[in-house]
Amino acid sequence: MKMTTANLSDLANIGPTIENRLREVGIASRAELKKVGAVAAYLRIRKANPGKTMAVCYYLYSLEGALRGVHWDDLPQMTKDRLKKKFESSP
Repeated sequence: MKMTTANLSDLANIGPTIENRLREVGIASRAELKKVGAVAAYLRIRKANPGKTMAVCYYLYSLEGALRGVHWDDLPQMTKDRLKKKFESSP
C-alpha cells in the first residue's frame, strides 16, 4: 500500500501520544519519519523522555508499522527481531 498522507495522525498506529512525542523530537510528517527511520525516531523519543517507560512494541514497532501502513502487530516477526536488534545495538 502506498502511503501519500503527510499527517502523522493519519498513519496507522499513530495516536495523540505518539504524535505529540514525535513532534517534540522534530518529526512532524510521514516524510520526516521516513527520513529518520523508526529506530532513530524511537531513540529520540526515549532520549527526550528520560525515566519514562517506552515499550518497544508500542513505540518502535508502531513507528515501523506507520511507515508500512500496517498495524504494528501485523509486522512479520523477522522485521520485529531486526528492529529490536538494531535498537539494542544503537549507542
